Amino acid sequence: MAYNHCMSDPSFLPLDLAIIGGGAAGVLVALQVLRQARSPLAVALVEPAPSLGQGIAYATAWPQHLLNVPAAKMSAFVDVPGDFVDYLQQAAAYPQDTREQLGERFVSRLHYARYLQQRLQDAVQASPAQLQVVPYAAVGLHPEDGGYRLQLDGGPLLHAAQVVLACGNSMRPLPVAGAEALPAGAVVEAWHYDAVGSLAGDQPLAIIGSGLSMADAVLALIAAGHRGPLQVFSRHGLLPLPHAHGELPPFDPQPLLAMTLRQRVRALRDHARRAVAAGQPWQGVMDRVRPLGQALWRSLSVADQQRFLRHVVRYWDIHRHRVAESVHAQLQALQAQGQLRVQRARLQHLAVQGDALQLSGWTASGEQQWSVAAVVNATGVQTQARALRNPLLRQLLADGLARPGPHGLGLDSVADGDRLLDADGRAQPRLGVLGSLRIGTLWESLAVPELRQQAQALATQVVAGAATAMP
Repeated sequence: MAYNHCMSDPSFLPLDLAIIGGGAAGVLVALQVLRQARSPLAVALVEPAPSLGQGIAYATAWPQHLLNVPAAKMSAFVDVPGDFVDYLQQAAAYPQDTREQLGERFVSRLHYARYLQQRLQDAVQASPAQLQVVPYAAVGLHPEDGGYRLQLDGGPLLHAAQVVLACGNSMRPLPVAGAEALPAGAVVEAWHYDAVGSLAGDQPLAIIGSGLSMADAVLALIAAGHRGPLQVFSRHGLLPLPHAHGELPPFDPQPLLAMTLRQRVRALRDHARRAVAAGQPWQGVMDRVRPLGQALWRSLSVADQQRFLRHVVRYWDIHRHRVAESVHAQLQALQAQGQLRVQRARLQHLAVQGDALQLSGWTASGEQQWSVAAVVNATGVQTQARALRNPLLRQLLADGLARPGPHGLGLDSVADGDRLLDADGRAQPRLGVLGSLRIGTLWESLAVPELRQQAQALATQVVAGAATAMP
């Protein structure tokens, strides 16, 4: 593609903007800057992966891995809500579907990365701004000359007047003693999709974590022909719930904002009961409050936010982050057949024993042990700031250019301005952030509806800042 090339000597090219991360979040920012630019801004996407727009979520090539929301809700642009459906029609991805059917379909995730790549190429061709891809990992960021000096792993230094952190997600390490001492290949990350599929066979496997990553792992294994038992372990033993079709219940969600956490939970349960009694799916209640996700989090007291994280979050997740009905049905069928078993357990230890792995933990029945051939880590996204393994983020925290977000989640930022806060709580006007790193501040900050809004707001600030800096 036209944008996908390396600068011959980027150390001598001053950048108006460096976007660190070339997954979905980073590409959405680049798209918006290219669309809004009215002058030849120099923009760089800093991303070592060979393909843009994939990140963790959309790097899968398995057609069984579906988007968790209908296609009609996945446009990259706030002002063009049907754009992803337009792309799918133009690409003849599902030629048998009408436009309405296509908008309601949970399409394969591989289409979304291709969509972002195509829209980025379109934006490059239409924009006066210049986009370069820098194929290195960013490992250091330091204030310099009114902007930032960017250190690359194995690459030259860059200078950027403005920087946006779009670093994406990283997997939590296995929360089981002994896991770090296991030989290579004994534990496979759920997001390494092909490696998960390569485990398929007759042997028993363990999947630690029971959320969306677990569903991906199970689908990949079954598609690859796995016939052996699949043991899923989690502390709560809760699997993702399905989406459903139907009208949204006609209640006003605004009064929820003035309620305590306990009152909100009771109100939502009451709305769900009323919806089911009226012949509507309970899922419509969650869809009705969906636009208020960030406001619901921010309007809770600190104490109620802590209660939510201790007691409610897992139940919220399975109701809020749902899967396509077909995915849910497949998981249910595998459970009914006995191939997929869910263990509610607190795992204690994992070790090699002969040719197998021995996993031990506590269930309601007492201490138990399980022998498996390999383990899939499906524990999900790392959200604790102090546990982030990204060297750039660790450096920012160590140098005081960033601080942990509320409750230690992600990095702290200005709620209404996308600006990263330093160790003293000061907003840094030339350093923006979006996506999962804002979870402590906004809670709802991982999905495309939030990402595209944040990307548009960041781009507006970037373009305005570049115009102000011009001589």
